[in-house]
Amino acid sequence: MRKITSYLVTLITANILVITAFAQNVTISGNVQNSATTENAAAVSVSLKGSETGTYTDDKGNFTINTKSLPATLIFSSIGYQQQEVSVSSAAASLKIKFVPSNSLGQEVVVSASRVPQKILESPVSIERVNAAAIRNAPAANFYDIVSTLKGVDVTTSSLTFKTPTTRGFGGSGNTRFNQLVDGMDNQAPGLNFSVGAIIGLNELDIDNIELLSGASSALYGPGGMNGTMLMTSKNPFKYQGLSFVVKQGIMHTDKRERPTSPYYSYSLRWGKKISEKFAFKITTEFIQAKDWIGTDYRDYNRSAAKLKAGDRLTDPGYDGVNTYGDETSADIRQVLNGAAAAIPFLAPYISTLTGKPIVVSRTGYTEQEIINPNTVNFKLGGSLHYKISAGTEASVAGYWGTGNTIYTGASRYTIKDFKMGQYKLEFINKNWLLRAYTTQENAGGSFNLAATTQNFNEAWKPSPGSNVWFAQYG
Repeated sequence: MRKITSYLVTLITANILVITAFAQNVTISGNVQNSATTENAAAVSVSLKGSETGTYTDDKGNFTINTKSLPATLIFSSIGYQQQEVSVSSAAASLKIKFVPSNSLGQEVVVSASRVPQKILESPVSIERVNAAAIRNAPAANFYDIVSTLKGVDVTTSSLTFKTPTTRGFGGSGNTRFNQLVDGMDNQAPGLNFSVGAIIGLNELDIDNIELLSGASSALYGPGGMNGTMLMTSKNPFKYQGLSFVVKQGIMHTDKRERPTSPYYSYSLRWGKKISEKFAFKITTEFIQAKDWIGTDYRDYNRSAAKLKAGDRLTDPGYDGVNTYGDETSADIRQVLNGAAAAIPFLAPYISTLTGKPIVVSRTGYTEQEIINPNTVNFKLGGSLHYKISAGTEASVAGYWGTGNTIYTGASRYTIKDFKMGQYKLEFINKNWLLRAYTTQENAGGSFNLAATTQNFNEAWKPSPGSNVWFAQYG
């Protein structure tokens, strides 16, 4: 009898514990769709009314949320939609939520204008904003092509992977007066002294939004913002979860002027995962491979007058081609010839007639095909760990690293070879304060300036000045 009583007590206790456990943890799941288009609505905020419990829908519009008891009320909200409350009395069936779109002109909340939340129409500076949906739907090779379509923006294309925006004054390659910030980190390479654009940083799958401040923004972001500031913000893995993969392919050089037609490849991947209500992570990567363009402008350039002139290497001894390098070194050889008149008496009568205009002779130059490899390869790797210390405070550790070969056009042409750069960040963010520390590490590899390198190459094998060297021998 005692054994039976003991078994009954144990069974009743177990049932009570199981019932209590289920009562404390009811899982509600469902799917959210745009009521107008029936498309899945990603990154929609789903919160439990009267508590701090919340989550976001994944890229397929699905969500799960836990509650201690039923009935419960769920609140669905997102920019561009009407806030919606849904009462749930049973978790047996999956919810189907039809989210109603809404338009509210100028009601988006931004942080860039004055570092505190405010509406775009109330901002003291002009702001252009690009969201993830616009980037996803744009028929563009990369997001810099989308930025070039914004109002008041000019973009200088220096190569396949280098694009420099500006919004005020004169633009140029590697504009040092235009800030490019990736998750609060300055995208400028310390050694090169200009922003490296798409070589490192975010791929298009990980961009939550881009905010562009037109005109001077130095009061907010330092002297580098004289011509504007572009803020690129990545997706938080608590909000954006799931595995995404994009493949882009195309063809380049269809006119076959520089080289035969060649392919363009771009592969991007992002994986975001929320492990628990407090911990989440993401991993991103991108690979780009293509043949960049090569300069083939061989017109003669008058460097002192900064304008083109007639002539080529066969007709002008002082030839300085636009896209030839090393021929920037030149000299007037009349002094050399005057010295040679004494050593070569039979040439003295002819040399005496060489008066008037300078006789400029340049060193032999080299074309881009002879000194650079136009094969552009870019590999990027990024990731972050996020931990919610409390309901309003989040800590994160993030890193972005990139390497590759490319070409850059500035005051001269540059080949960026075996370039490596990484940015690493530790951040604590609260709705009322922010603490951020980051570092930028760069290795320029075998990068070089085409003009300076070829000039030094010529000097290494035969110096220009002095006696019995290049110009003297030429004379």
